[in-house]
Amino acid sequence: MSDMPPEAPPPERPTLITIGLDARGLRRALVVVFAAIILWQLLQWSWGALAGFAFNILLSFLIAMSFDPLISALVRRGWRRGLATALVLGLVYLLAAGFLVLFGSLFVQQLTQLVSTLPQIVTDLVAWLNGTFGLSIDAAAAVETFSLTPEQLGVYASQWQGGILGFLTGVLNIFVNIVIIVIFSFYLAADAPQIRRTIASWMPHSSQRVVITVWDIAIEKAGAFVLSKIILATLASVVYSAFFFIIGVPFWLPMGVFVGFVSQFIPMIGTYIGLAVPIVFTLAVNPLNALWIVIFATAYQQVDTYLLTPRLADRVMSLNSGLSLAAVFIGAALFGPVGAIIGIPLLAIVLAVLETYGHRYDLVPELAHPGEYEDPNVPRDAAGAADDPAPS
Repeated sequence: MSDMPPEAPPPERPTLITIGLDARGLRRALVVVFAAIILWQLLQWSWGALAGFAFNILLSFLIAMSFDPLISALVRRGWRRGLATALVLGLVYLLAAGFLVLFGSLFVQQLTQLVSTLPQIVTDLVAWLNGTFGLSIDAAAAVETFSLTPEQLGVYASQWQGGILGFLTGVLNIFVNIVIIVIFSFYLAADAPQIRRTIASWMPHSSQRVVITVWDIAIEKAGAFVLSKIILATLASVVYSAFFFIIGVPFWLPMGVFVGFVSQFIPMIGTYIGLAVPIVFTLAVNPLNALWIVIFATAYQQVDTYLLTPRLADRVMSLNSGLSLAAVFIGAALFGPVGAIIGIPLLAIVLAVLETYGHRYDLVPELAHPGEYEDPNVPRDAAGAADDPAPS
């Protein structure tokens, strides 16, 4: 007999399973997928068409929210809300219209001259740097690097204006946007209580209290914050514009407005960014004026920090400087220059709601006390986090 082990039996073949698709179910699935694709395409098209209008509504809401504390103060004194809204927003828009009538043409003229003279200004600045510090910067290369040649500026201008038809279309578009913002800001401010009741009427009682709380937070904290920043930015714009005019800074009006708003709405680095632009333009014309700008800005910053801001913004919420700076950059990336301004107000609303409904826990002993690299003199809240003053 052979000692060979018996052969293993061959493996069994797997049983084949046949899946049958119901024709009706397959048609229903195809219809659902096709309808979902069409709906997604429709939503994308609608958002592309209505994004500008939605942004105008957002601006209108922020304007109405910013001036609601003044309107509510008049209502508490016995004024009708519609009349109080007409008085407050009417004065605001009349002042804005008066500024455009008095200085609008001058502002546009100086801004146009500023763009057209950028190549010469860069050339003069490079010549001053070379002569003062013994550098050897090529002015022509610098102008070409920043795409500031007359030919390139002409291309930008033609693309921006688009000829007579493009210019008229742009003016009409601006006019329509202004009308939308004015009308809806009046409506949202005057009918704010009714709008709140209408929104709450579609919700159960527990959710209605959330709507009331969030609305009040947005008005009382974020609205007051925005209003204080608008007042401080307007005052700074007037002061800087007047000073630039007195010492003879070129393009003093757009420079002053730029410094005023950038210094207030961009935290930490806003003042330095705003002052860098007029200083650079002044160095090529009169370097002594650059020194006067630094001295005046230092003095005004002290007045703003220790006198104006405590009086206008002491009772509003404070924001972390890092988060505020991130909100500015995100708003600018999404909506351009206007988005940089509204980024912080939107952040203020979100943080105010989180502070109301969020819950902070006590820190463990290792984190509750200042560490080796922390300043023990920095005031801290109950959770041990450092209090961050409102950005200037």
